[in-house]
Amino acid sequence: MELEYILNKVLSIEVVLLILVLITLKKAIIFVPQNRAWLIERFGKYQATREAGLGFVIPFIDRIAADRSLKEQAADVPSQSAITKDNITLSVDGVLYFRVLDPYKATYGVDDYVFAVTQLAQTTMRSELGKMELDKTFEERNTLNTCIVSSINEAAEPWGIQVLRYEIKDIIPPTSVMEAMEAQMKAERVKRAQILESEGDRQSAINVAEGQKQSQVLAAEADKAEQVLRAEGEAKAILAVAEAQAEALRKVGEAADTSEGQKAIQLDLATKAIEAKQAIAKESSVVLLPDQGTDASSVVAQAMTIINSLNQKQSS
Repeated sequence: MELEYILNKVLSIEVVLLILVLITLKKAIIFVPQNRAWLIERFGKYQATREAGLGFVIPFIDRIAADRSLKEQAADVPSQSAITKDNITLSVDGVLYFRVLDPYKATYGVDDYVFAVTQLAQTTMRSELGKMELDKTFEERNTLNTCIVSSINEAAEPWGIQVLRYEIKDIIPPTSVMEAMEAQMKAERVKRAQILESEGDRQSAINVAEGQKQSQVLAAEADKAEQVLRAEGEAKAILAVAEAQAEALRKVGEAADTSEGQKAIQLDLATKAIEAKQAIAKESSVVLLPDQGTDASSVVAQAMTIINSLNQKQSS
């Protein structure tokens, strides 16, 4: 009985020791998640920083003092009032993006780094807005964000924090300023509309003048072309008449060179003499003709005498 009792005691002690060993091993082995850092303290003093993966600590002596995320974090910056360079009060809020670069500084350099960075963003925002006028705050928002990030990084370096970017969500001016800005924008739109309308009228007048000019030029060119064509037609007609007369004279000359032609010429002269006599009979003047001229040569001579008498009368 005593042996059995002793064996039971020994087994109980072994079981207890085994449990203690298992608990100790469990406490000694740690698994740090990805993108996290655990800060280990020994007897209340900083010992080491364990990053992602397998790690070892001394049970009951070492403890995990802080668990810091190494991921990029976003912190909402509450709305705050700020006064611009031209003494306009604005209500501004934004979003701050940062990450922990040095877990040791983020733990022992500042009590609450998220709160500290947020407060720093607010004060920096007020300071930067005080350097700008109201219109510039809307036009140069990206520049303002860059200046805020640069200023925060300089102040947050001892805390092991890197600010990646700062984005302004809203800039709300007072109601009176918004009404004045709206009136200004309305006046500007009316001005642009009037300018565009005047430019349209000007362009329309220019187009009309250009159209009239082109029309006059085309009309002048058409008139010129018509006159040229008419002159060319008249010149061609004159040439044709002259050529016809020349051809007729040539043919008359050829015909007059024959005996038949001579007779025809005498007949034509005799006809003209008779017509001349009839014309003389209607005048008060009297022309005496010789009676003995009965042949063709006499008739021609009489006709020439009558023609000469008429020419002398007209010249006198």
